[in-house]
Amino acid sequence: MMIRIFPYGAIQFMSFDHYKKLITTKLGISGHIHRLMAGSMAGMTAVICTYPLDMVRVRLAFQVKGEHTYTGIVHAFKTIYAKEGGFRGFYRGLMPTIVGMAPYAGVSFFTFGTLKSVGLSHAPTLLGRPSSDNPNVLVLKTHINLLCGGVAGAIAQTISYPLDVTRRRMQLGTVLPDSEKCLTMLKTLKYVYGHHGIRRGLYRGLSLNYIRCVPSQAVAFTTYELMKQFLHLN
Repeated sequence: MMIRIFPYGAIQFMSFDHYKKLITTKLGISGHIHRLMAGSMAGMTAVICTYPLDMVRVRLAFQVKGEHTYTGIVHAFKTIYAKEGGFRGFYRGLMPTIVGMAPYAGVSFFTFGTLKSVGLSHAPTLLGRPSSDNPNVLVLKTHINLLCGGVAGAIAQTISYPLDVTRRRMQLGTVLPDSEKCLTMLKTLKYVYGHHGIRRGLYRGLSLNYIRCVPSQAVAFTTYELMKQFLHLN
């Protein structure tokens, strides 16, 4: 997880800034919509670059005591490559991941950016403070940053969760007994919905995922904002 999250977070936030500038300068799109577009593109870029690591993480996490198919990260890479069609095996479930990441990352960046701009414009003294690297720039207070990041993560996760369930099903592949029914994104969605419904199928485990996702996004956005001040980027 740590090997994956370091490049994933770096690529996502770096791409977001680059895409935001590109969309504004080249396409002339500004306002809140450019955050949504840049966030979606940044999320997809990060996923494509780090997907094989996510595949191995899911396979290792799914193992239970006494049934170890993989002995470690390197062995998992070798086994998937040898038994599941070479490099194609590492990208099983990529399509639902990209389709799910576009709204997830887009809504996440959009919600956080919108809450930040609205908060600083309507209640600058209550919610904001001068940036440590540039006193002329207002930034959110740390606890407000955490709150906005958490809200952004919760909304984004709710919207994209069915596709996240689909991704995990496809990534597990041959590990599951019903893997032949989950070969494509549409087949997997139909299978999960048909056998388990919406609440117990497409949204199963959402409440537990909030416990992981909300603090994760809150800390990620807050760290991003603090690092921009630390590196004098405001």
